[in-house]
Amino acid sequence: MITLGVDPGSALLGYGLVRGEDEPELITYGVVATTTAETTAERLVRVYDAVWQLIRDHAPDVLAIEQLFFARNVTTALGVGQARGVVLLAAAQHGMPVFEYKPSEVKEAISGYGKATKQQMQYMVQMLLQMPEIPTPDDAADALAVAICHVQRSRFTRQYGIANR
Repeated sequence: MITLGVDPGSALLGYGLVRGEDEPELITYGVVATTTAETTAERLVRVYDAVWQLIRDHAPDVLAIEQLFFARNVTTALGVGQARGVVLLAAAQHGMPVFEYKPSEVKEAISGYGKATKQQMQYMVQMLLQMPEIPTPDDAADALAVAICHVQRSRFTRQYGIANR
């Protein structure tokens, strides 16, 4: 199973691909960067095209994406929501199942603590994927964490027969 993990954003969208049903193995990771010089529509096209290309090049079986966490900044939340929309569209067009995880669920699955810091999460992702160094930037590390979370949840589902949303 290949899982594409996504940490949505319109300025920086993190992605991470892992292989495996028990112990995840790193395939690749990175970010899709847009600029403030681009219009919202241009940014969304860039995100969509990049995700489409990742799906085409790596043929992931599932998409795992972080749910929108609504904080105080409405403008940021709208941009993240729009980016999530084009990612979900690309996945749907490829017939990929989508699994959504709350940030606290991802942190719990990766570190065992639902309020882990960014640094703790990056370190745990490094350890779980046996990477020589901590993955950066944060957005890419977060996307890898979402992918690992999905692999772990899927393993639990297979072992114990509990439905994975």
